[in-house]
Amino acid sequence: MDGVRESEGLKAGEPPPAGSEGVEGGRAMPQGGSHAESADPRWKGLYRVGGLAALFGMAIIPIQLAVFIAWGQPETALGWFTMFQDNKLAGLLAFEFLFVVNAAFGITTTLALYVALRRVNEALMAIALALGLVEAIALIVARPAFEMLYLSEGYAAATTDAQRAMFLAAGEAVWATFNGTAFHVSYNLFSIYFLIVALIILRSNIFGKTTAYVGIVSAILNWGLYVPEIGVFLSVLSVVPFLAIWNILIARRLFQMAGAS
Repeated sequence: MDGVRESEGLKAGEPPPAGSEGVEGGRAMPQGGSHAESADPRWKGLYRVGGLAALFGMAIIPIQLAVFIAWGQPETALGWFTMFQDNKLAGLLAFEFLFVVNAAFGITTTLALYVALRRVNEALMAIALALGLVEAIALIVARPAFEMLYLSEGYAAATTDAQRAMFLAAGEAVWATFNGTAFHVSYNLFSIYFLIVALIILRSNIFGKTTAYVGIVSAILNWGLYVPEIGVFLSVLSVVPFLAIWNILIARRLFQMAGAS
């Protein structure tokens, strides 16, 4: 027991700080939603990087919306080839390359949330961690932006109709990947992961009820993509404002935990 108390910043035999309230898992929970892990210096770096990743996820939302408004997304491989040839950066951004960066960087937030919440429900958080990692990998696979850029350059350099047809067929295959199995796996796993984490936050004192409710709403609205006619609107609504708010709240709390002594 002494080792457990010391890991929470309490010496053996020392009473909990004044104003502490509630007990979770047999441990005193300090007022203000603090948690044992927030005082563990081993995880401060992870909390800090995870917070930065959450802020990055929030920051790319308006950027990506501006890209969609300015350039849109072609519906054919030839349209993508033309966009890449006109403006490589526009092509990469429209092909959602920022989402690939966010998925890779966001793994640190997934890990930070697992460390912060695992004592609330370790089994469910282990499942959420696995889902979050698979979701990130699936999204990276579903957004082969540089492959499309390479095919666009090959198409532009082709000197015969046969060569152009070959590159165009390959481009159509890459474009099919954009909305294919990997994308839908990633999309649905994200909603499940989000919902699990939000429900666990609802049962804890760590991130606050507002964070939990925002996460639950965002996770449910994310599935709205599959609703006929209004699916895209519901999917966007899950991101703006709910996912953006979630990222800000999560980042703020992770920074607080990283700075706790």
